[in-house]
Amino acid sequence: MARTDPKKEVVIVGLGWTGSILGIELAKEGLDILALERGPDRSTVPDFQYPNVIDELKYGIRYGFMQKPRNSTITVRRTLDETALPMRKLGSFLPGDGVGGAGIHWNGQTWRPMAEEFRLRSYVEENFGADLIDEEMTIQDWGVSYEELEPYFDRFEYMAGIAGQAGNINGEIQPGGNPFEAPRSRGYPMPPMPEQTDMRLFREAASAMGYHPFPRPAANATQAYTNEYGMQLCPCNYCGFCERYGCINYSKSSPQTCILDALKRYENFSYRVNSEVLRVNLAADGQTATGVTYWDEEAQEEVTQPADMVILAAYQLHNVHLMLLSGIGEPYNPQTGEGVTGKNYSYQMNGGTTLFFRDHNFNPFAAAGSSGVSIDDFAINQIDFAAEGFIGGSYITAGLSNGQPIRGISLPEGTPGWGAEWKQAIGEWYGHSMSIGSHGSNMAYRDCYLDLDPTYTDRHGRPLMRMTFDWKANDIRMTQFMRRQIEPIAQSMNPDSWRSSYKSEGARYDIRPYQTTHNVGGAIMGTDPNTSAVNRYLQAWGQHNVFVLGAGAFPQNIQYNPTGAVGALAYWAADAIVNDYLPDPRPLV
Repeated sequence: MARTDPKKEVVIVGLGWTGSILGIELAKEGLDILALERGPDRSTVPDFQYPNVIDELKYGIRYGFMQKPRNSTITVRRTLDETALPMRKLGSFLPGDGVGGAGIHWNGQTWRPMAEEFRLRSYVEENFGADLIDEEMTIQDWGVSYEELEPYFDRFEYMAGIAGQAGNINGEIQPGGNPFEAPRSRGYPMPPMPEQTDMRLFREAASAMGYHPFPRPAANATQAYTNEYGMQLCPCNYCGFCERYGCINYSKSSPQTCILDALKRYENFSYRVNSEVLRVNLAADGQTATGVTYWDEEAQEEVTQPADMVILAAYQLHNVHLMLLSGIGEPYNPQTGEGVTGKNYSYQMNGGTTLFFRDHNFNPFAAAGSSGVSIDDFAINQIDFAAEGFIGGSYITAGLSNGQPIRGISLPEGTPGWGAEWKQAIGEWYGHSMSIGSHGSNMAYRDCYLDLDPTYTDRHGRPLMRMTFDWKANDIRMTQFMRRQIEPIAQSMNPDSWRSSYKSEGARYDIRPYQTTHNVGGAIMGTDPNTSAVNRYLQAWGQHNVFVLGAGAFPQNIQYNPTGAVGALAYWAADAIVNDYLPDPRPLV
């Protein structure tokens, strides 16, 4: 039996980072806000309290804070000719479940894209010629510039309490920071994380080779801090349980730590958990949204929730799925190139080298999610694409995020995978390894996209979303280029042994091993409704009272972790809604 609830002015779908930001910014304006979260409620106490959350088997291996494929999954294929099959076990990426979303279980690496990344197609054409862009590559400009977004990056970083060392303040290069970053208006709100042994070794080796190492920016607090909403963070205690866990110490920036308790104080804000939005309801003419329909898990019934404005703030994959199911934007067709919703799905191209030292003990159990030292000497704005034969870039970094006994142990090449020799190797090498990693961009292509699966449905009878994605030669050339830069650094550090893992020619996408939870695209932003699903303010082109937040807006993937850009875009959209849209609801062009 279906029911209809009383009308609210704004419905927010999802209560992670973007939903929390839009919730508090619009609640401050006096609007009635209802957030709908498909998963359970989650708070630092009791959900992240010690010692319960420090359970590697439950959360690190069995994904206690992640969505369950039996409730929410996709189908996957690598080419247009393959038949997609359902992903029945999490692996390649790990969408969060419940209030806080993936903001609960991330490590906290927080970057700003380079200015060139916001206008990547124009940058390539102007500097290297349009012929360098393969006809199958569908990279685009974002429709917004770094200069426009800089104040919003600044606000997100100060709200989240990011620790780091600025490299460029108003055009002046700062000692110890990233000299290749775009100008920022001021430094980070907190000093960088202390340097550990692996970081020192990498910094010294990189400096000796003429590179420019700097501390990795971190959403792990280095001192006591109070943000603009009155939320307090405590210094990180290096417990080694960041990635895949909620923070026990109010030290890792998350919606819980930085926003939610402040948001819940607003009487005009409410939220419902275990409430999965099934579709956005449109008016008869399709020009506006009238609300949403969601599944109330507790009552076991569908609920129609009216709204004057709908904000899609769920995970990137779920936002795109809802758009496809609801008729928001024309579905993308890879054969003709027409359509926009689902276009330009992209991922991340990573690789790394692991080094083993008998004479160094790195104490990996005393670790934080984002501690590390990086170089950007091979970033997008530092590479001659024409000479190297690819478009893209990568930051290179060293840092230990954990020493957890099940998933945090690296062993030299050739070590048996079980038995007495395996046990002996663990005793011999635990704490004696470090890694140098490449975290690279991923371009967009004609045949990498998201659409509705023609065969499989979910528990509500809706078509599953189908992902078509595979690695391309351009991005493999990029990661092999990074290998050629990293291995000489590793060799110069004189390890007892080392091994590398980079995708090589002919590599195919494998959904099984974890890679990153950095899925982007499908709801890409731009200035042309023929090539983008949302405009530069993240407003749907065809329904002016629908805004689509998150990494789905990226036209291709940047070389960095996406959260910094996701947060900046959320504040950018909130500002446009408050100052331009609410006084006169209309398409913002």
